[in-house]
Amino acid sequence: MVKIKLKINGKRVECEKGDNILKAAENNGIIIPALCRHPDFKAKGNCRLCVVEIKGRNGLFSSCSTEAEEGMEIFTDTEPIRVSRAVNLRLLFGEHSQSCDECMRKFDCPLIYMEKDYPSKENFNERKNDRKVYKIANAIEFDLSRCVDCRNCFDACSALQKINFLELEGKNSGQKIVPTKNGNIHCILCGQCTLHCPVSSAREQQQWKDVESAINNPKKIVIAQIAPSVRVSIGEEFGIPHGELVLEQMVTALKKLNFDYVFDVSFGADITTMVESKELLERIEKGGKLPMITSCCPSWVLYCEFYHPELLPYLTTSRSPQIHLGGIVKTYWAKKMNVEPKDIVVVSIMPCTSKKYEASRKELMVNGLHPVDHVLTVRELAFMIKKNGMDLSKLEKTLPDSPAGETGSGVIYGESGGVMESALRAAAFVLNKEKEKEIDINFRKIRTLEGVKEAVVEVSGKKLRIAVVNGIGNIEPIIENLKDYDYIEVMACPGGCIAGGGQPIPTTQEIRKARVNALAGIYKKSKIRKAYENKPVADMLAWTDSEKLNDKLLFTHFHKRRSY
Repeated sequence: MVKIKLKINGKRVECEKGDNILKAAENNGIIIPALCRHPDFKAKGNCRLCVVEIKGRNGLFSSCSTEAEEGMEIFTDTEPIRVSRAVNLRLLFGEHSQSCDECMRKFDCPLIYMEKDYPSKENFNERKNDRKVYKIANAIEFDLSRCVDCRNCFDACSALQKINFLELEGKNSGQKIVPTKNGNIHCILCGQCTLHCPVSSAREQQQWKDVESAINNPKKIVIAQIAPSVRVSIGEEFGIPHGELVLEQMVTALKKLNFDYVFDVSFGADITTMVESKELLERIEKGGKLPMITSCCPSWVLYCEFYHPELLPYLTTSRSPQIHLGGIVKTYWAKKMNVEPKDIVVVSIMPCTSKKYEASRKELMVNGLHPVDHVLTVRELAFMIKKNGMDLSKLEKTLPDSPAGETGSGVIYGESGGVMESALRAAAFVLNKEKEKEIDINFRKIRTLEGVKEAVVEVSGKKLRIAVVNGIGNIEPIIENLKDYDYIEVMACPGGCIAGGGQPIPTTQEIRKARVNALAGIYKKSKIRKAYENKPVADMLAWTDSEKLNDKLLFTHFHKRRSY
């Protein structure tokens, strides 16, 4: 890349030609306050907090939308800049009518942080009371009184996901973002709007208070189950480097929060792998509906139910890892521990907002009980840990409880392409009866961050045409050419679960890469890297056979066209 030279606050720096001033400054250790920018989207300069002065030019310029040029001399902290930032911060903060004490982000709110550096003579506590909150199913909500008009949620929904559920209403200073009134457009609850909102105007519907109530009920056995990707992301909320593994510190935190047991959803992922690979082989050998398409992403399932119900017969009937593990806990584990299933409360720690809705689906109930009772996002659990005065980076390590033994196969469910790889390796093993032969593909090619990945995989002499869709915005061309494939994996969020709607803010492409690399490292080092090598899973499946349990009740997901 071509390098250019410029000055920032008298310091000579270099940056790549084409970088904006904000990026040039940050890459050289110079911090400029910013709120609305996000590298996933084109810079809009809406918040006007990142303004700078440029020698020889009149006025202030938003550094996020102004390209750095050779020989520029830039100033980031002059008196006009400080006055402008204070005024704009006052205007933005004045819209934030909800009490800060009620906000889950009160520990790291960017507005509060910047108000300390750019105080206003105005009273920041004089805020509007005209709250308007839109709730979407039981997963997402929009509080318009908090909106700072960055429009990141709008861009996430339209440009990134191509759902177009959010619309601009009104004009000029009265313009606001609202859910569409078009009855043919539905939110798929992916939560990318919440992931890109810097001030919790778009956010998850919180369940942490319900979880606290369950924990404080002495009659309940409360179990936390941790999704694969959470172990390499939640640390970011505590200043731990992106992608660092903190599973065992998280177990310690959950125990200190008085959860009775902590399980690893990787166990549930191995169950999903075994069930899904079996279904794939049955469809291939018996002439079933092909291509078979994964269904462990609930936002993808909603997309099919709302927009393409003709695809429902193609979806695998296998339940998702969190539902599989929750169902096993309330059957197999409950009997093993001699406890009543109705006394068990299962809490999933998820990277996802739509998992909240998935857990509430009646068709997934087992013996009259929901397999999962509550779902917390990564952000919600981080808040609970901070609220109780703990720092994840300083906690000792504790192993998860049985039966949730971690396996590399389950862990890679957290990244795009991981479900596909896990299922195909299991299918190869089943076909060979004794051991898996090498599959003629480098699976790292399908576990990347590209939008669509395609390959032809030979599994024990059978050639399968596969596709991996990374982000729902990339799905339509694949739907138009279904006949070209035998097996398709779809994840609604770009990057898969490692960048789900419930993950830490910010989540950028560089952060996605760090999390993906971390999961790949766990997989590489794991002693047990294949679902069929997980003996507790085999024992559990054998138990269901011996008990003559209804497979449709415990393992099967019936998909149907629906509204929330």
